[in-house]
Amino acid sequence: MDVSNKKIYIIIYSIVITCFGLAYIWLLFFTDFQLTNPFIIFQLILNLIMLVMLSITAYLAVKNNKAFLSEKNKLTQFNLKLAEKEEVFRTLFEQSPFGITFGNIYEDIIDVNNMFEKIVGRTREELLKLKWSDITHPEDIEKDRELFHKLMEIQSNGYSIRKRYIRPDNSIVWVNLTVAPLKIESRPDLCNICIIEDITSKIEAENSLNESERSMTMLLSNLPGMAYRCSFDRNWTMKYVSEGCFDLTGYNADSLLFNKDISFNEIILPEYREMLWNKWNNALSKRDIFQEEYEICTANGKKKWVYEQGRGIYDNNGNVIELEGLIIDISLQKNREEEILYLTYHDVMTGLYNRRYYEDIKYSFDEEKYYPLSVIIGDINGLKLINSALGHGVGDKLILRVADILRSCIRKTDVLSRIGGDEFSILMPNTTYERANEILTDISNKCEAFSAEKAEYHLSFSLGLATKKDKTQSMNEIIKMAEDSMFRQKLLQNKSLHSAIISSMKNSLYEKSQETEEHALRLIEISKAFGKKLNLVKEQLTDLELLSTLHDIGKIGITDNILNKPGKLTDEEWKEMKKHPEVGYRIAMSTPELKQIADYILNHHEWWDGNGYPYGRKGEEIPLLSRIILIADAYDAMTSDRPYRKAMTKVEALEEIRKNAGTQFDPVLAELFLNEIANDL
Repeated sequence: MDVSNKKIYIIIYSIVITCFGLAYIWLLFFTDFQLTNPFIIFQLILNLIMLVMLSITAYLAVKNNKAFLSEKNKLTQFNLKLAEKEEVFRTLFEQSPFGITFGNIYEDIIDVNNMFEKIVGRTREELLKLKWSDITHPEDIEKDRELFHKLMEIQSNGYSIRKRYIRPDNSIVWVNLTVAPLKIESRPDLCNICIIEDITSKIEAENSLNESERSMTMLLSNLPGMAYRCSFDRNWTMKYVSEGCFDLTGYNADSLLFNKDISFNEIILPEYREMLWNKWNNALSKRDIFQEEYEICTANGKKKWVYEQGRGIYDNNGNVIELEGLIIDISLQKNREEEILYLTYHDVMTGLYNRRYYEDIKYSFDEEKYYPLSVIIGDINGLKLINSALGHGVGDKLILRVADILRSCIRKTDVLSRIGGDEFSILMPNTTYERANEILTDISNKCEAFSAEKAEYHLSFSLGLATKKDKTQSMNEIIKMAEDSMFRQKLLQNKSLHSAIISSMKNSLYEKSQETEEHALRLIEISKAFGKKLNLVKEQLTDLELLSTLHDIGKIGITDNILNKPGKLTDEEWKEMKKHPEVGYRIAMSTPELKQIADYILNHHEWWDGNGYPYGRKGEEIPLLSRIILIADAYDAMTSDRPYRKAMTKVEALEEIRKNAGTQFDPVLAELFLNEIANDL
């Protein structure tokens, strides 16, 4: 029955008992009820006693019910407060800016809050499957575990350490960890509470600060300069100088203190003294930092560039008491600046001015005081071809030679620049067209003389000239006129130039290897025989003739000791030798009149079965003309003496071709050679 219902029944019961009691009293005293019968009187008395007892019982019941309700209310209030505390705890637990976790004696993680998840980068579900040691950095486990075991053995009231957790992405998070014992009768599995604070940023800042302090200490200990404190006077009277004084000035610190042997002002070169005094005055008047570069003369008479940074020390009235600062040696830096400035405006290879300087200076000459202003533009012809054939080393030597020739022809007032890989410019102030043309002619003559001496280089240098007499034409127009003049000369020289370069390369090849002009003529003869039998067109016959002469032009890039080695080549030497088809290909591609045979040169050592070089092409992938020249070249090589062997007989050579038909040689062409061509050779 509900407590409130019981209370109502007790009240009703009490009222009824009271009414009965009043009725008895009224019956006894206010009616004519006869009390003569003792039994009746006794019964009435008993009933009255019974009513009184029932009233007392009802009273006690009501009273006890009130006490019960009071206790119930207290219990209800306690439960409400307990629920509120639990809500506060849960809110604090989940919203805490610190990571919180509960654990047991086995290092298991029992519960975690949101911040703990966030700090270690793992979800609650993941963490409840792990032990705290699983996510601790290996280097921190031993120390943490030792403290944890002491805590579990009741040897400590808790502990705090810095440690690292490892996140799933292997990144590290630093924390301040505090662990305390925990005893909850209803949860015997919970034996500790752990609180962590993410201090990764703090650790990084500390490391950065430590590194900065370490670097600063290292810098100051190795600084080639000195810290100072001095009076603000013309002598810069030193009151303190650091140990770096000797390294900087060559004087011991004692020599400078209070101008004992020499004042610092005397060390400063005279041309800087007044300037420094004025700049210090200006900085102090504005309470600015003083910064300046100047030169000093050391004890051994050596000049040094130094950088000084300092500030004033003031009294309460703003008057300068002293100066303090640092002076460091920047001679090396100054030298580097000069080197950088030199490199900024000079060509590294030739030492001439570069294009940047040329672009900066050319407009400064565009003034009447420099008129007439002549401009010569020059360009080395065929440099790309020379680089391809002989290598960039030879091309660089040619560039240097041209630079030397130009340098020998100009005057002190002229500005000579290398403005491109193979292009040069000369700015000639106060120089008439006629005078400039004389210099141009001198340059051309010296280039021709060099070519006569060094035929393998065949130096050809196209030159153009223009002169600016007044302001009517812009500087760019004059330069364009000189360039156009140079290009016209280049066009006239171009065709004969390439022929001359190729001719000089052939001569050089004949000189340095077993290749001879007679060998080329024999190949032409064999190739023509093939051409007639195969009914080749005129263009193919012309290409065959060129190919017979130039198929091995790439050997110009192979060293003499490999080309003329009497014995067998090593693997490395053979690897180098195999490059000559590709070198020959580049040479041909660099020469307009040879481009059509470039691919034939590239493939003239490819074999029918694919075992040739450089690309291992096979069968009809190899151009027809390359297959023809392979047979012709092999036959002539076998029947000629070489440094490493004697010539074969014709019969032996033909047998080799028959043996290698279908492997090295095109079988159809080999058959044609053996049956129809060889008999006429």
